[in-house]
Amino acid sequence: MKIVFMGTPEFAVPSLEALIQHHEVIGVVSQPDRPKGRGKKLVPTPVKACALAHQIPVFQPDSVKEESFQETLRSLQPDLIAVVAFGQILPVDILNIPPYGCINVHGSLLPFYRGAAPMQWAVINAEEKTGVTTMYMTKGLDSGDMLLKAEIPLTSEDTYGSVHDKLSTLGADLLIQTIAGLEKQEITPIPQNHEISTYAPMITKELCHIDWSKSAEEIVHLIHGLSPVPGAYTCYGEEKWKIWNGEAIVYQGQEVPGQIISVSKKDFMVMTGNGALKILELQGSGGKRMSTDAYLRGHEIQAGVLLQ
Repeated sequence: MKIVFMGTPEFAVPSLEALIQHHEVIGVVSQPDRPKGRGKKLVPTPVKACALAHQIPVFQPDSVKEESFQETLRSLQPDLIAVVAFGQILPVDILNIPPYGCINVHGSLLPFYRGAAPMQWAVINAEEKTGVTTMYMTKGLDSGDMLLKAEIPLTSEDTYGSVHDKLSTLGADLLIQTIAGLEKQEITPIPQNHEISTYAPMITKELCHIDWSKSAEEIVHLIHGLSPVPGAYTCYGEEKWKIWNGEAIVYQGQEVPGQIISVSKKDFMVMTGNGALKILELQGSGGKRMSTDAYLRGHEIQAGVLLQ
């Protein structure tokens, strides 16, 4: 099958590599290169880098609504367009190009967690499981008919990073299964139940700022859902701390939420709205991510200080 692949970040790379092994990938569409680092040098997207390594033509329109780009896409005459974390909404004119349609790999068990950050929110909300869904793309946001699903359990140790890596590989396998099923006409599309759908909005800076009035367990889930990027943070005086790991502790005291309860040689505890949070890993302003034990060897932390 002749396939055009549309994707941008690292999450999409295993899907592209799987397609290259099983099908004829005639073109790859990715977001424009973005400047990174101090020198603001343009860096190719992970999907573009993968495509170039396999000598596949790459297209990077500023907008997929551009008529010139759509004409190029039509000229390729793809049988199917596979989309994984591309980053732009496809107009109907593109959805109607391939005879097998446009197939999307979404990082949740639809109709739950439609939107930009399904993996993060599944961890933040302490779901018991998550997974990937392949679906036909339509005008609506992640609302097309579902094709296949695959799920994984979520543990208390899972972070956004660990879930990202698991679903990236799982999604690649599911995409290959989906295309094979469509070719053999063995898949019956299932409409989503829109009444029970939920939304996973983009991660904002406000969300990353720890609200100490929440329970210790809720804060742990937030920390895990924002690790390794962008990270949950709080402020100790003028210094911004990113908190990378913590443990919820049963505690009842007179301290107010956000107040440092105690400091030992290895860690320190912070009062929350319900229980206390033992800080196990953090990163100071301009510093490296490290264990609290290592941080405390070079920094003094005062009990009683209110984190902001």
